[in-house]
Amino acid sequence: MLQTCRVLCSRAGPSPGGWQPLSFDGGAFHLKGTGELTRALLVLRLCAWPPLVTHGLALQAWSQRLLGSRLSSALLRASIYGQFVAGETAEDVRGCVRQLQNLGLRPLLAVPTEEEPDSTVKTGEAWYEGNLSTMLRCVDLSRGLLETPDPTENALMQLKMTALMSTRLCKELTSWVRRPGDSLALSPERLAEAMDSGQDLQVSCLNTEQTRHLQASLSRLHRVVQHARAQHVRLLVDAEYTSLNPALSLLVAALATRWNSSREGGPWVWNTYQAYLKDTYERLRRDAEAADRAGLAFGVKLVRGAYLDKERETARLQGTEEPTQPDYEATNQSYSRCLELMLTQVSHRGPMCHLMVASHNEDTVRQATKRMWELGIPPDGPVCFGQLLGMCDHVSLALGQAGYAVYKSIPYGSLEEVIPYLIRRAQENRSVLRGARREQELLSQELRRRLLGRGLRVSPH
Repeated sequence: MLQTCRVLCSRAGPSPGGWQPLSFDGGAFHLKGTGELTRALLVLRLCAWPPLVTHGLALQAWSQRLLGSRLSSALLRASIYGQFVAGETAEDVRGCVRQLQNLGLRPLLAVPTEEEPDSTVKTGEAWYEGNLSTMLRCVDLSRGLLETPDPTENALMQLKMTALMSTRLCKELTSWVRRPGDSLALSPERLAEAMDSGQDLQVSCLNTEQTRHLQASLSRLHRVVQHARAQHVRLLVDAEYTSLNPALSLLVAALATRWNSSREGGPWVWNTYQAYLKDTYERLRRDAEAADRAGLAFGVKLVRGAYLDKERETARLQGTEEPTQPDYEATNQSYSRCLELMLTQVSHRGPMCHLMVASHNEDTVRQATKRMWELGIPPDGPVCFGQLLGMCDHVSLALGQAGYAVYKSIPYGSLEEVIPYLIRRAQENRSVLRGARREQELLSQELRRRLLGRGLRVSPH
């Protein structure tokens, strides 16, 4: 990342006299250097160009052949990689996070490692064991990034389960979970017991090889959460495709049974709920009530969802009903309902219920902050906000300046690892990239203001 204006934020918090709506007019851009704003504007405009997103991997390969690996890499580092990635080494990440912390923002590290559904390239236990080592190092790095050495302070980190287990196994488990009456054989309690004891599982729906892989996968997940708990790092498990999500939710429930009990001071394992799916509100309500009855802490990352095109195409090919909401407005309504449900849960259960409002939508953020004030939820309490690194800074900075807990999702790694990951994320988040027009307008306004001589700022070194 380019050098960030080293200005410590004032954390005044919302006015105690009444709720004051936040202003997302780009005023907080004064905290950032002109070089950063220029790059952000250029990169966001590039990413809003559909051919670049659609053919990103092919264009990258073409660029390497035409320009050579060194020049092509330099251009990527100065643009897309520099905008959306913290860097390659732990020291790069620390430098990026220090800049964010100076702006009142917090890190949410994300390892860009995953298995695509039906992939035949990344197979074998050795690949998953290598990913386990990477995840454990990410836990350590997340812990080391905390601003204070207070051992009771907690960090957050994203966890992609398909980096630790096969998508094929997830599909098998999903099919099993969806069968009426058969899911009891794979209850969260039984899986939690198997993780704790290390005893062999006997699952009739799986063959010997699949059962062995499930056992190894449970062991890997258990080790990650065990280490994260010891390091005071909360794990936010990513949601994926609907063909995988029931299996992922089953595993999250198993981990929650073990690690989200009141005696553990959780929630240490959170699940992600995608508001663009038709059944999300009912699943969220059911899961929240089940956690409350069981006396378990409940952690939720609430997102709109990123796999819209693929979900609709899969449903069309299979001749099944689309699992997604019919349009963007319906998704917004679903998100609002889920948000209201969770804020009510937080107000009733206090620290036993945590929520990340992961949204780039200004209206959603305003709704959340207003309801937090009405329900008496403190801005730096069990509700936090999340946005992607390199995007939506006009919202992130305004929230951070007002004293809210704001996290930036931060991928890191080598150029070769991260660029394919970024291109896939861009393909999945086309609507978010197209919707960044307002951010582009605000960036243009701020740059024009500076270039016309009314307060040109250059980042200090």
